[in-house]
Amino acid sequence: MALIKLEDVSKLYGFGDATTLALDGVSLAINKGEFVAVMGPSGCGKSTLLNIMGLLDRPTHGTYKLNNRLVQRLRPPQAAKLRRDTIGFIFQSYNLLPKLTVLENVALPLTYKGMGLTKRLKQASGMLERVGMQSREYFYPSQLSGGQIQCAAIARALVNSPSIIIADEPTGNLDSAGSRLVMELLSEIHKTGNTVIFVTHNPELTRYATRVVYMHDGMIIEDEKTALGQVATTARRQLYSRPRKSVEDDLAGVSLLMNMVEEKDLASESVKTKKSGKSARRIATKRQRSKDETE
Repeated sequence: MALIKLEDVSKLYGFGDATTLALDGVSLAINKGEFVAVMGPSGCGKSTLLNIMGLLDRPTHGTYKLNNRLVQRLRPPQAAKLRRDTIGFIFQSYNLLPKLTVLENVALPLTYKGMGLTKRLKQASGMLERVGMQSREYFYPSQLSGGQIQCAAIARALVNSPSIIIADEPTGNLDSAGSRLVMELLSEIHKTGNTVIFVTHNPELTRYATRVVYMHDGMIIEDEKTALGQVATTARRQLYSRPRKSVEDDLAGVSLLMNMVEEKDLASESVKTKKSGKSARRIATKRQRSKDETE
């Protein structure tokens, strides 16, 4: 039985002529323990799909079952409780509160469970130790690197012990080292039995996934099982079909730019010379006329 099951799900935004179709009849089943990457161009519906799976939004049409519970039948408080206890979110923009320490940020979700201060700080500290951030628990977000902030955001997502981790471009604001750190951490979380679903534009990150879903214009156009450690087939075509620039290409581009600048300067000087030559001839002609009239 699928942990997540969407059947013919569509999502519309706006009204009348301004209506936008974000999802168009999407059907998708994700089993417990899968590590799923969602890929596709900007605006294809990836984030909308994650928001619906994460109970942050509801489908306009179709059905969504989470752990065999029909989401549409849940009242808002029930959906909020299910989201709190089942799903951990990791955002590209981190969403850590700047005036709270890392420890306080991670402990924040436990506040909504009614947990006492001492107990929630202890649990948050243990989660920070799990992600290698215990030495930074009294730092503020502004004192951390991008990779460290995202690790803290992952700790916050895990502090409620959710069974599903949803990450919307978790490495989008990170350099290659920070991206590896975050993906290795998500991989370790997956190995403990969590279901992980993440959006990425980077084909290289499909090495961590067991399955890759490709979207276009609000629809799923391909669903590929893949081996851990290997770039997915469709993602590999996308990766290696990109034009690559060498140092020679860059230098050639600079040379071409310099030649264009030089040609423009020469043309400008030529125009100036012609203008000055015409001006000199005009002055000489005027002087000759004045001399002839005087004589």
